[in-house]
Amino acid sequence: MRLQCYEGLDEARALYEWNYKKQLLRIQASSGDQAWQETHDDIFTDEFLLTRPLLTAIRRTEPTVLLIDEVDKTDVEVEGLLLEVLSDFQVTIPELGTVHAVRRPFVVLTSNATRELSEALKRRCLYLHIDYPEAAREKEIILSQVPGIDDRLGEQLVETVGRLREVDLKKSPSIAESIDWARTLVALEVDDLDEAAVAATLGVVLKHASDHEKAMAALRGHRARRR
Repeated sequence: MRLQCYEGLDEARALYEWNYKKQLLRIQASSGDQAWQETHDDIFTDEFLLTRPLLTAIRRTEPTVLLIDEVDKTDVEVEGLLLEVLSDFQVTIPELGTVHAVRRPFVVLTSNATRELSEALKRRCLYLHIDYPEAAREKEIILSQVPGIDDRLGEQLVETVGRLREVDLKKSPSIAESIDWARTLVALEVDDLDEAAVAATLGVVLKHASDHEKAMAALRGHRARRR
């Protein structure tokens, strides 16, 4: 199961929400036939519950891995929703009560550190820092994901990306952006990543004008030193 986090994510998208349209149809169908309390009890049942990733993972009986991806992109308030899940592996639904995990899922949270996570959330996690791979490994990844790329061009790309990561940029290129750059070079039939090719395609990996200026200056300086 995967919960993709984003700004504005709320309980209805992370945990559950009620199927209001179906509930309304049920109310209309029973209008006049039964008391309101009976109708109320009917519409707040599993039949009308729309489960989202967190609740779905809690309720599954088979082995489950729950990926909470890019948790740092959510609002701080969303972390409160996660605390009950990660502490007690349970979800409280006011109309139905508390749902306990029959079989605890294995939970993985990822973060790009765009903001600090709360100490309460971090205390419930084991921390693992995953750095950029070594150049040889990154080249293997690129060649496997972009079959049409030339070996020499792949090596040039990995070297260039490595240089960019040494520059103080707002956003250093990730592995995914390295792959995107490789696909762009193949599509444009570029066979040599020279200064002109870098300048023409740098927008694939760097999205800030200030980063472009810093990157091109750093790459020119590196080429000048090599000469």
